[in-house]
Amino acid sequence: MTSFLALEGKRALITAGTKGAGGATTALFRSLGARVLATARSRPDSLPEDLFVAADLKTAEGCAIVAQAVRERLGGVDIIVHMLGGSSAPGGGFAALGEADWQEELNSNLFPAVRLDKLLVPQMVAQRRGVVIHVTSIQRTLPLPESTTAYAAAKAALSTYSKALSKEVAPQGVRVVRVSPGWIETEASVRLAERLAAQANTDYEGGKKIIMDSLGGIPLGRPSKPEEVANLIAFLASDRAASITGTEHVIDGGTIPTV
Repeated sequence: MTSFLALEGKRALITAGTKGAGGATTALFRSLGARVLATARSRPDSLPEDLFVAADLKTAEGCAIVAQAVRERLGGVDIIVHMLGGSSAPGGGFAALGEADWQEELNSNLFPAVRLDKLLVPQMVAQRRGVVIHVTSIQRTLPLPESTTAYAAAKAALSTYSKALSKEVAPQGVRVVRVSPGWIETEASVRLAERLAAQANTDYEGGKKIIMDSLGGIPLGRPSKPEEVANLIAFLASDRAASITGTEHVIDGGTIPTV
């Protein structure tokens, strides 16, 4: 029986592709037949050296290292999944954010995608095929003023950039789409829930509820799993989604309360 989804022979780059949703996407792509190069700052033992490149994508130099590795090891690229992102900004609202905090959020959530696309998308345009997936966040439309102002603003910038890029390169056969997750139950979020649970003298489920309440609730009653986010990304990267471009695909368990 023919598989519904296949990425056989596709060459893919996945940033932050070793943990959480990035790690799940790397594993799924490989199971579907793609040749995947994952990148992060350090290589986990589970990934062979030839399938991984170490680089700090917050810098232009790191992006150049990854682009060169793509050319040398894959001979080009058919799919780019920009998974890298996150926030280290302090809480306390806008007044707590200094110049360095804003720059860090942009360096983590916007510039890696912009720089890598500039280095790699022209080759996609030349071959007249390719898929670029920018992983944004529901925070771009649902920012939490206490703690995610800079992160949300950077993700909003990424989303606007992604839409503009999609309009420019679609006529050359290159699709650009966005995946916008809500809370994902990654290793890091599990640690956060456990820490909040300890502070509130409750259990892990209580810690999860604290996070869900901070988001205004999740109607589905739970966060998304990394594998669920990977499933959506794989579909959008596949030929099954051949006419989908320029769009945002939310996976948040219903967190965003408006149409």
